[in-house]
Amino acid sequence: MAAAAATGIQVGSAMVATRVVVDQAGPASLALLRYAIGFLCLLPVALAMPRPAFAARDLAPIALLGITQDDLFSASGKVPELDLNREVAVQKACLAAAEAGLLASAHDCSDGGLAVALAELCFSSLGRNAIGAEIDLKGPLGPTSLLFSESPSRIVISFNSSDAAAVQEIAERNNAPFAILGRVGGNELVISVDTEEAVRAEVAEMESAWREALETKLQAEVVSV
Repeated sequence: MAAAAATGIQVGSAMVATRVVVDQAGPASLALLRYAIGFLCLLPVALAMPRPAFAARDLAPIALLGITQDDLFSASGKVPELDLNREVAVQKACLAAAEAGLLASAHDCSDGGLAVALAELCFSSLGRNAIGAEIDLKGPLGPTSLLFSESPSRIVISFNSSDAAAVQEIAERNNAPFAILGRVGGNELVISVDTEEAVRAEVAEMESAWREALETKLQAEVVSV
């Protein structure tokens, strides 16, 4: 609904402005004007959306909407099954929490599983410095599955401690599985599985490897030719 309203405002504003200046401006100027109006109309919406990275708020809780199952695709060759009811529940809960202004960040959990999603959330983004996190995973699955399973219908979210109860209530109201994973803080990503440390890495080192991976790979291929 909000997206439709924003699109309608954008299109309507562009049409009105075009009719006003159509006789005084050339095609290039009209096109630029329309893009500028669209940008200004959509900017407030974009700024209000939760970012795909942790906010620099020490001790902000991190939670998972959804359930991690034994879906190691590359190992089993089996494509993870999609539960449509759970997908709808998770999406509704995330959207409701975002629209209520409760989320500091939200990131899908797919390629590479939970460990990769958490690492990407720690990286710097949109003028925000990198920040670490402490995570403690629990469950019947082994460490490899908990860290790298690619189960669908999962979103990692973070929020202010004062909003934890409200976010959980929204999840329960929408029948979305909800579990606290840990907290934001420090300069390392530390992940424990049933209190046993499984991952400890400097966020700066991980981000450097992630951002330079393609360049390093291409350079290696050029050298080998």
